[in-house]
Amino acid sequence: MEVLFFATIRNLTGEKELRVARAATVRTVRALLELLATRYGERFRRKVLDENGDPSPELIVLVNGHHIAHLDGGDTPLAETDRISLFPVIGGG
Repeated sequence: MEVLFFATIRNLTGEKELRVARAATVRTVRALLELLATRYGERFRRKVLDENGDPSPELIVLVNGHHIAHLDGGDTPLAETDRISLFPVIGGG
């Protein structure tokens, strides 16, 4: 699967995108975020996961262009061919 990083999330990873081989443990968005948090460290973890290990409310996660809030949230299943986009919530006016 392809993971794309945007704005401050990209700053935390130092990468624009990452290819992730779908291992047996990466079946959901939550599992993917845990894997990425292990790779990118504590600052990344605090930005993308809440204290319960769920996707942070400060994070927008799109799977193939669909917000996980309209799918199954952190339990949204992932496939090898999926494109996951990670954005910070951005305020403005």
